[in-house]
Amino acid sequence: MNGNYFPNYDLSSRIAGAKFDTGISYSMPSVRMDGVNNSEAVSFKQVLGNIADNLNEEINAPDNLLKDAMQGNKNVDIHDVMVAMAKSEISVNIATQLTGKVINAYDRIMQLNI
Repeated sequence: MNGNYFPNYDLSSRIAGAKFDTGISYSMPSVRMDGVNNSEAVSFKQVLGNIADNLNEEINAPDNLLKDAMQGNKNVDIHDVMVAMAKSEISVNIATQLTGKVINAYDRIMQLNI
């Protein structure tokens, strides 16, 4: 075997970009701690507000679809109402579990001795 043989691989093109990149320029943006230094980052309060608004819309969607179905709207079927009810139920279950997890995390943080 020749000692001067080096394979000609273009490794940088074969490596797929990952969410947790090393700062090498890929097509995906870096997920480093830019939000800490970026003043345009979304605040925790805004995130929770958006989650609450989306949950409210998910809860009200079956009622609105049911009203449309009862008024004879041809675009709404009872199956759409049932799917919206299932989505609403799942959203409420997730919100309930998330609330419990946040409360448990808060309790653990408050128990820390500083």
